[in-house]
Amino acid sequence: MSNVVIVGAQWGDEGKGKVVDIYTENATEVVRYQGGNNAGHTLVIGEETTVLHLIPSGILHPGKRCLIGNGVVLDPKVFLEEISKLKAKGVLEDDRQLVVDGNVHIIMPYHVAIDKAREAASSRKIGTTGRGIGPTYEDKIGRRGIRLADLVRPDVFARRVKELLPEKNQILSFLGAPPLDEQEILDEYNEYGSLLQTYLGHVGLTIDRAIKNGENVLFEGAQGTLLDIDHGTYPFVTSSNCIAGGACTGAGVGPGTIDEVIGITKAYLTRVGEGPFPTELDDDNGKHMAEVGHEFGSTTGRPRRCGWLDIVALKEAVRLNGMTGIALTKLDVLTGLPTLKVCTGYSYRGELLETFPRDLDVLQECQPVYEVLEGWNDNIADAKSIDDLPPVVRTYLDKVAEWAACPIVLVSVGPRRDQTIQLKNPFGA
Repeated sequence: MSNVVIVGAQWGDEGKGKVVDIYTENATEVVRYQGGNNAGHTLVIGEETTVLHLIPSGILHPGKRCLIGNGVVLDPKVFLEEISKLKAKGVLEDDRQLVVDGNVHIIMPYHVAIDKAREAASSRKIGTTGRGIGPTYEDKIGRRGIRLADLVRPDVFARRVKELLPEKNQILSFLGAPPLDEQEILDEYNEYGSLLQTYLGHVGLTIDRAIKNGENVLFEGAQGTLLDIDHGTYPFVTSSNCIAGGACTGAGVGPGTIDEVIGITKAYLTRVGEGPFPTELDDDNGKHMAEVGHEFGSTTGRPRRCGWLDIVALKEAVRLNGMTGIALTKLDVLTGLPTLKVCTGYSYRGELLETFPRDLDVLQECQPVYEVLEGWNDNIADAKSIDDLPPVVRTYLDKVAEWAACPIVLVSVGPRRDQTIQLKNPFGA
């Protein structure tokens, strides 16, 4: 038995969906523990591409149970649309495959409206997706939230909307946005509540029973370490704890239940939205990464900023998450670049920094200090084992593992499920 947490080790978009899909083979339960539909996983199986925003990517495996923990904020409309699309593909034939915790907080129409209005009015834009995630977490922390357990009870839900909507409309008015109608919200969301009743459950208890039965549990995070609300590049972060510790609070399990933490890391680095990015490239190398890597957000469609791999940031992710292994993705994207750079330190006002600065103003002034490695032109997309990779590619992998002080346990050489080299399975399979 083993319980494994999958985290993004960068600014998100590292390819977690594919890795979760692969590791699901050895798991019984797959648990999403934070975030909302501001994240997305793109999966390529055969010739078919599937994009998921809320439902764990393990749902594509027959017989696996997917759980959405209390740490997630859920947009009912998006969630039900995902279910409908999956069923149209012949997936999710049994509704018992999917459980949503009753303590999940619900994204309301006023959350989305406030999110968009604030970003439009702000002189210092965060780069929010406009999905209402941040305002929903605000209400959760402020003890003003509406949970799934409230939504499925029409009388309770109506009372909560009546209490909350006048204040939300005042905020919208202040931001220059139109007010929302109470009855329209009730009519729409009462229908959602009726449909969601089928999936209501107690995720923490479900996980506990699975562990006691000797089953393997896979915990799936959204976004990435550097977007964590407490440990990321604040304020250019998301609104939840995406590090491995968030799996405990977001799913209702104790830290002693976690056996392995795998950090998903691109062979280069990307970021969506605003915020500092020391290794960002505005040259042909950056364009190569963007074009070959198809670097556009699966949720927003926004182009991603691209840059060289940053070991300083990666070591911070190893530390914060207690990472036991690195899953290195999109290695094939680097093919064709004559030389490769890897940032192993920062230069700040004449001083060499080897640890990630917590001060945003310091980080914005940092200049990357690079190690230069030889590139390759060989097509590595068909490699089935580490020995199939050219020596120069293996050197790149060895150096990354050495600098990050964390072993590489998986290498992805293409978008498909079968374009993956596993060096060690965290489930021991």
